[in-house]
Amino acid sequence: MTTSTTLGYDDLPGLLTLLTGDEKHDRSSFSTLDVLWVLYDRVLSVDPREPEDPDRDRFLLSKGHGPAAYYAVLAAKGFIPVSSLADFGSRDSRLGYHPDRLLVPGVEISSGSLGHGLPIAVGVALGLDARGADEPRVVCLVGDAELEEGSNFEAVQLAGRLGLGRLTAVVVDNGSSTHGWPGGVERRFELEGWSAVRVDGRDHEALDQALADDERGHPDVVVAEVRG
Repeated sequence: MTTSTTLGYDDLPGLLTLLTGDEKHDRSSFSTLDVLWVLYDRVLSVDPREPEDPDRDRFLLSKGHGPAAYYAVLAAKGFIPVSSLADFGSRDSRLGYHPDRLLVPGVEISSGSLGHGLPIAVGVALGLDARGADEPRVVCLVGDAELEEGSNFEAVQLAGRLGLGRLTAVVVDNGSSTHGWPGGVERRFELEGWSAVRVDGRDHEALDQALADDERGHPDVVVAEVRG
């Protein structure tokens, strides 16, 4: 988990009010808030003092077109100044409408063009395997509608076939996919050899338990259901 905590979960609503503008994408962003908090508060081994530590866990936000909640959590955890939130989207701000890995400490990929995060996460996991790294996990957060991009399921298939045990996908299911998924989103992953669990995406204890269950030997998916 993050080793330097400056603010808590109850501070997030106030931080979110600092970010303004139509590009905030409230519904998309806020659906990820609790997942992001649990990841950074309880699960990920990351340190804002050493954001490039080679032994850090890698978190990839594929659902990057609504990064307000992500920025708020990064600010709460000390990766970026709280004061920077008020400049969201301005000309001179580091905090763009899509996260930029070259500008924002702790951001692993520049995202926002949907469908790319999970394939990149597979590549990151393969790279860590090739390096012989033991501990780092790779966690990728995607949206349920984003999974309609075919590139995701090429990634799901390959990860399952290769048994990428350090890889965890978190699917925020807010019912925004156009056609839905027969048997649920998780069934698509299970067919390719992933372990899968569905939890309440606002229940921190359930999320913590699901995300902490890091059984190596196969990739994992946690479907975080968020409604309303």
